[in-house]
Amino acid sequence: MPPQPPAAAPWRALFLSGLEKSSASSFTLSTIAHSNNPAKPPVPRARTVEFRGFFPKPASSLHQSALDALKAQGIGLNPEVYESELFAITTDRRMGKVGQIAGSGASGDSRGGEGGEEAVEGVFWFEEGVMTQWRVRGKGVTIGGDGAGEEGVRQRIFRRMRVVEGANRESISEEVKKWEWERQVTTYFASHTPAMRGSYKNPTPGTPRSQNPSNPQWKLNQKVEDLQDPAARENFRVLVILPEEVERLDLSNPEDVRRTRWTFVEDESGGKWEETELWP
Repeated sequence: MPPQPPAAAPWRALFLSGLEKSSASSFTLSTIAHSNNPAKPPVPRARTVEFRGFFPKPASSLHQSALDALKAQGIGLNPEVYESELFAITTDRRMGKVGQIAGSGASGDSRGGEGGEEAVEGVFWFEEGVMTQWRVRGKGVTIGGDGAGEEGVRQRIFRRMRVVEGANRESISEEVKKWEWERQVTTYFASHTPAMRGSYKNPTPGTPRSQNPSNPQWKLNQKVEDLQDPAARENFRVLVILPEEVERLDLSNPEDVRRTRWTFVEDESGGKWEETELWP
């Protein structure tokens, strides 16, 4: 079992409440691109991404077709024994952000560069009666590859996970033994539609259309039913943000705008969040 950090971050309930009320599921993720040319300075890169919930994605949040596919293909479901405040998205290893958070330069192909971690920042805007901005700063890592750095990244994530709140740590020990990393990554892959899974077999994003793909299996508009499809899974990754600082700007009352920052401080017990009220 992982170390047992505080039961839940003090900002967790506020964030999830705003997320639910606003129906927002996307946010802006910023990374730093380091050029392979040392004469060129680093530049920021930002893109809109889909929030996939806090890692690990529970089976109860999956749509029925994903549950059916996991069962029919003999993969099964991880027991819902862990939770965290780690933000998860899914991505293609060939995308620029993967290489950028691995610290391997501006290129998106991180086949040999995964395992590192770099600073990232995510910004959510909850409108629709909420009127709140959330800013998340921390380190980004990816899992789902087979490189030398995979195990180290898993352990980095594991240290920020905890047994679900309210669970008896002794009685749940057998369920914990059934939980598997590979199955968890496959669960994220299964949560996509067949067409979305097929996008991981597209030609390399950002390359000229005049160039033929290096892999003949890389074509547009494919649908993938096999959750272990080699060509798609080669490119599929789960990107996890390990937040170090979370900031909430509440604009719901123009006469009393509130700004709060929570900072994560690691210690031997797993870590704690320190709260500071700020001028807006």
